Amino acid sequence: MRAKWSETIHDEWLRNVFKDNPQISPDRLARTRKLMNEAVRDCVVAGYEDLIDSLALPDPDDRHVLAAAIRAGAEVIVTCNLTDFPGEILACYDIEAMHPDDFLVGLKAGGLGLNLTAADYVLHMDPWWNPAVEDQAHRLGQQLTRPRPTLRNNPG
Repeated sequence: MRAKWSETIHDEWLRNVFKDNPQISPDRLARTRKLMNEAVRDCVVAGYEDLIDSLALPDPDDRHVLAAAIRAGAEVIVTCNLTDFPGEILACYDIEAMHPDDFLVGLKAGGLGLNLTAADYVLHMDPWWNPAVEDQAHRLGQQLTRPRPTLRNNPG
């Protein structure tokens, strides 16, 4: 599984982060964008624009995300905005929408090596805890606690 995104998706998350956090410098966000593109080989999806007008979603402004996913051959769109990516529409393209919490729990359950205990720093900011993740983790035999904003220095 490899992460994919378009430059338009980058533009959208950068605009939203800056709107919600105007103290973050645009240069820092631009650097994050550059580092993301350098860190993941072949991550930028292009050539999807011709699909946008043929797609129907509850929010037409989200069609570019589905178009990029189709062009990339994605199986999952990871988003907090699940209501604007209905399963019955995505199923036509063999794609599903998944909340980031569920996606991360699935990585752990799938044995893909998600291991936050080995991280030097763990920053978790999620004021909208998804109870479905707690239920899924319980079924998988994992112990979860309700997250609260934390910055932890893992001394090694």
